[in-house]
Amino acid sequence: MRILVMSDTHGDTTFWEYIKELLEKSDYVIHAGDVLYHGPRNPLPAGYNPPKLAELINNSKPFFIAKGNCDADVDQLVLNYPIASPYVFLHFEPFKILVTHGEDKREEDLWDMAEKYNVDILIFGHIHTPILKKENNRIILNPGSPSLSKTPNKTVALLQDNKIAIIDITDKTELYSLEV
Repeated sequence: MRILVMSDTHGDTTFWEYIKELLEKSDYVIHAGDVLYHGPRNPLPAGYNPPKLAELINNSKPFFIAKGNCDADVDQLVLNYPIASPYVFLHFEPFKILVTHGEDKREEDLWDMAEKYNVDILIFGHIHTPILKKENNRIILNPGSPSLSKTPNKTVALLQDNKIAIIDITDKTELYSLEV
């Protein structure tokens, strides 16, 4: 099974061409929030087109979406997949996964949450920076952002078999990876 993980797309559509191949080979997509709206503190992405992004998502693989701080109830009117708030719990054998946007969480809080809910992988977004760490057989993952990255790389993550990798979408290079 292959799961594409992304966050903080903020209504941008330019990244979609870069992830098409990854998307076609994936079974599911997990989105950690901030799907359509650019947000009042973010610049307008070059390919800002929320209706088009909603259409692309609706015609794609199944999406599991956690509500971000820039997602509004009205966004649900154009998306065919539910925006769950504040968490999405998933069980893709053998992994238990918790997804949250995480805007009010410190890294310590995320580790505590992963332990409290006894999940193998905790996915979060919000900071637009990729993170992939493992402690005590638990993983926290932030896929970064394919649209408004705060690093030089526009990124997504890929969970495949027993490996999680952070992928630079522009050149398809693997930046970081962990065995799960």
